[in-house]
Order: sequence, then structure tokens, then C-alpha cells
Amino acid sequence: MVKSNAARLDSIFHALADPTRRALLRDVSAGAKSVGDLARPHALTLAAVSKHLKVLEAAELVARQRRGSFQIVRLNAPALLDADEWLAYYRPFWSSRLDALAQHLEGENQ
Repeated sequence: MVKSNAARLDSIFHALADPTRRALLRDVSAGAKSVGDLARPHALTLAAVSKHLKVLEAAELVARQRRGSFQIVRLNAPALLDADEWLAYYRPFWSSRLDALAQHLEGENQ
């Protein structure tokens, strides 16, 4: 099923809204990991990790593959491009605001 761009963004930002899912995503960004390896540092059950992974999979941010009795999770980095492109629209706004703040603070110091 092909998702519309708005639905893809909703799915991505929903997945990224949870701190545990962001941590899991960061973990797999260093390389593919088993579900057990992902659960260990977060003191999560395999079932809890699996639920989080389902949300990340629905957003197409990760892919799971069965390797023997293990499920290996890999980052799907290109899926983050949609979110990055959406955020890029707002970067000039924040850059100009931060530049104005820097000028204001430099003026106070002189």
C-alpha cells in the first residue's frame, strides 16, 4: 500500500514522538541488532520492544528480518528523508531567529 505524503509524515512523527522508539532507532543506526540486543540496555521485555518496533516498521523507519531464531532489525535511513524535507522548510526561520538572538546578546555584552 502506498501512503500519501501526509500519512507518511504522520506515521514518522508518531513513531519519533516516543523516547523509547527514538532510543531504539538510535541503537540500530549503529548497525543491525537483534531484538534481544535492543531490549537489553533499555530493561524492556521482548514483547515491549516488539510493540515499539511495530510502530517503527509501520513508519518504515526500520525493517526486521528473521535470521534463524533471531529477528534482526535494521535502520531504513531513507525513510527519514521525508521528515527531514518537511523540517527543512522551517530551518531558515529558526536560523534567522537564532542569528537575531546572537546579535542581541552581542549588543548587550558591549
